[in-house]
Amino acid sequence: MLHMRENCKLLKTLEMLGKFALVFHRFGEESMVRIIRWLEKQKVPLDCSVLDIGTGNGVLLIELAKYGYTDLTGIDYSPSAIQLSEKVREKEGMSNIKLKVEDFLAPSAELSRFEICIDKGTFDAISLNPDNAVGKRKQYVKSLCSVLEPEGFFLITSCNWTKEELLDEFREGFEILEELPTPKFCFGGRIGNSVTTLVFQRKKVRPSKLD
Repeated sequence: MLHMRENCKLLKTLEMLGKFALVFHRFGEESMVRIIRWLEKQKVPLDCSVLDIGTGNGVLLIELAKYGYTDLTGIDYSPSAIQLSEKVREKEGMSNIKLKVEDFLAPSAELSRFEICIDKGTFDAISLNPDNAVGKRKQYVKSLCSVLEPEGFFLITSCNWTKEELLDEFREGFEILEELPTPKFCFGGRIGNSVTTLVFQRKKVRPSKLD
C-alpha cells in the first residue's frame, strides 16, 4: 500500500511539473511573438544591436535571426544554458549569433552600446533571490544603464511584477513608452494580467554643467 501511495505522489508530481513546463513554454512563446511584432511595428533596422538578457536556449535570437536581424548577442550566467544555446545555434546554422557566459549584475566591459535589450524572465529570477533581492534589483538597473545606449529600448516581460511595480523599479534613467497587450484573467470579479510586457526607453544623458 505504501508503495502505491508513493507511486501516486510521484505521478502527481510529474503531472504538476508537466503542467508547469507547458505554462512556461507558452509564456516564452507568447513573449517572443509580442517582442517580434513590436520590432516589426516600429520598423527597427535589421542591423540594430540586440542583447537577450538571460538567453536560456537562445530560441528568441534564432527567431530574430530568421526575421533578418544580424547583430544579435545572448548572455546567461549559466554555462550549461550557453552550451545548450550553442547547440541550438549550430543546429539552425545561425553562426552570426554571439553567445557569452555573463553575470548581468557584473557585466564585462565588452558588454556595452546595445540599442535594444530584452528580458523575458531574468529580472523575475533575480527578484526571487532570497539573498539581498532589493540590492540585486538596483544593481540590475545600473547594469542595464551601462549596456544600453541612451535612447535605446528595453523590452521586459514579467509574470511576477505589475505595470505599476515595474514603473517604480525602472524610474531611474528610463521612461515608459508602451505596454504591450497580454492575456487577461478574471478572479473574484476583478480583471488582471497573467503577465506584463513593457517597453522602456533609456533617457538621454544630460551633459555635465562643466562641459
